[in-house]
Amino acid sequence: MIRMFDQHKVRYQKELEGYWEFTKLQSKDELPKSYDQKLFVPGCWESNIQMIDYRGYGAYRKTITVDSTSNIRLSFKGVSHTADVYFDCKHVARHYNAFTEFSLVVPKVGEGEHEIVVIADNTFTEESALHIPNDYYCYGGLVKPVVLETIADVYIKNVSFTPGFSNGKWSSNIEIVLDNISNKSYKLKAAVFLDDETVVSKNDNEWVELLPSSQTVLKFSKDFEDVREWNAKSPSLYMLDVRLFESEKEAPIDDFIERVGFRTVSVEENRILLNGKPVFIKGFNRHEDFASSGCSIPMQLAAIDMDLMKDMNANSVRTCHYPNDERFLDMCDEQGIFVWEENHARGFSLEQMLNPNFEKQCEDCISEMITSHYNHPSIIIWGILNECASETPQGRRMYEKQFAQIKSMDKSRPVTFATCRHFKDICLDLVDIVSVNIYYGWYGEEQCLEEIEASYLKELQWISSTEGNGKPVIISEFGGGAIYGYHSPARCKWSEERQYDILKNTLSVYLNRPEICGAYIWQFADCRVPDEKWGIIRPRTMNNKGIVDEYRRPKLSYSVVKEYFGYKQA
Repeated sequence: MIRMFDQHKVRYQKELEGYWEFTKLQSKDELPKSYDQKLFVPGCWESNIQMIDYRGYGAYRKTITVDSTSNIRLSFKGVSHTADVYFDCKHVARHYNAFTEFSLVVPKVGEGEHEIVVIADNTFTEESALHIPNDYYCYGGLVKPVVLETIADVYIKNVSFTPGFSNGKWSSNIEIVLDNISNKSYKLKAAVFLDDETVVSKNDNEWVELLPSSQTVLKFSKDFEDVREWNAKSPSLYMLDVRLFESEKEAPIDDFIERVGFRTVSVEENRILLNGKPVFIKGFNRHEDFASSGCSIPMQLAAIDMDLMKDMNANSVRTCHYPNDERFLDMCDEQGIFVWEENHARGFSLEQMLNPNFEKQCEDCISEMITSHYNHPSIIIWGILNECASETPQGRRMYEKQFAQIKSMDKSRPVTFATCRHFKDICLDLVDIVSVNIYYGWYGEEQCLEEIEASYLKELQWISSTEGNGKPVIISEFGGGAIYGYHSPARCKWSEERQYDILKNTLSVYLNRPEICGAYIWQFADCRVPDEKWGIIRPRTMNNKGIVDEYRRPKLSYSVVKEYFGYKQA
């Protein structure tokens, strides 16, 4: 499944799902001469019992058949974590980051059989600044779908839809990116439809000349009299259908369909407003991880996650700590679930942030995340750099730079980051929303409700003394660990009882403080961590703070979360 809806009716598109030939490699500098296994794509290679903890290089090979000479476009929704792509033995692309999509075009591919080879790399090296031994597992392989398309010499590369509301009317700004991959000029027009309504007809705009090997952006805007708003209770969606026409041809040469919603997100004093009305966020931090499939989660299992979170009366998900599968975001669009999506960076010291590759890899991740996911109405917050060195001047420069990048690409959503640099963070002036990770009762010494509330009031006093004063506050992480099935009359650490107590007390505080506008429990489900560094402090080599375990079996705390989220109005 590529998306939860069809993105093309004109452009040919096919998912290259199924078994690919595979072999392990000692080096990624040469193509293998033979392949000795078959692995399913999309999928993590750790799902194969013989490769359950494999860290290294692996080559995937797929043979495709082309019926007539065509321009081939390949989209890789996620390769972990570095991909080198070869087409007919020619190197055509390199991409870093497991969690963002990339694509490539091979022009004028002749009729017959052709070979695609992808060398995937999930090793920890200095070259990889973002993928390090961390509090979640770095899986390997073609973990998300691979899509083959045939395109015209000029095609629609991307479409963005920005809704707006003023003077009692809804409007939209639409930008269409066109790419000419040929050595000749083309005269072009676009037509745009929103469900059954014509936004721009073919006759409403002038022909645009696109020069060889160049791109251009077409911009349109329109006011609407009658609009169904997207919100949590009624997540109304529209199909945005863009069609591209070449001069003297009646039929479109390309199309691009997106699913969009009319909603606005803003911050006013200490509240987050959706369509001008305050919302309270009740959510989970969720890793893309499942016991048997790793980070390559089939959509049937993702739907189970959605059902469980909604059963606990949650209305939001934070995609810790990387961009998520666009199909899961499609589900959030459909279900009216608010999303905080963030770039890929978690828990980096200043020394790690000074890796010469760090800033460029963060920049690329942000650019690819926003470009790919801009149109999801469910995304209401962009986040960056979870628990990084925001207490240092050098770190502040990087926070400032990344927030500037986001604002240059999208001014329609507020920004934040989750800090654990309590009482010393110097970046709270850069955000629209102040977000803090606080594990009272787990890493701290607080044991009862009164002690937790007293510690939180000290935190609030500190925030009020900074440039974060008066801004909305989100408790972005809180909770405690519990091993599924472990019970203790003493309610000791790692028992389900201790986790229950911590969540009951912290929810009692966070859901009743006037300055708090949201709370994200750490975390929805237990997830795997690497043996390196983390195995010694994480029983079962798992982050066990999930409200459900890695098989989605509910722990005792499931009931208290459902109760407290249930009585707090959104």
